[in-house]
Amino acid sequence: MCEANAYLLTTDGEELILESVDRVVPHEDGLLLEDIFGRRKIINARIRELALVDHKIILERG
Repeated sequence: MCEANAYLLTTDGEELILESVDRVVPHEDGLLLEDIFGRRKIINARIRELALVDHKIILERG
């Protein structure tokens, strides 16, 4: 599988935002994340790092 989990950087580390993310699309309010089940979440953040071997998308507040 090619999907990854999306995490938001916080002062305490990383907070899981959405699992099994299949799509990341730029959105006027930040990023639109969509998982393999079609669930969507819009978050005011930007991509900090893509760790594809680890299946992680690291985001930081935009």
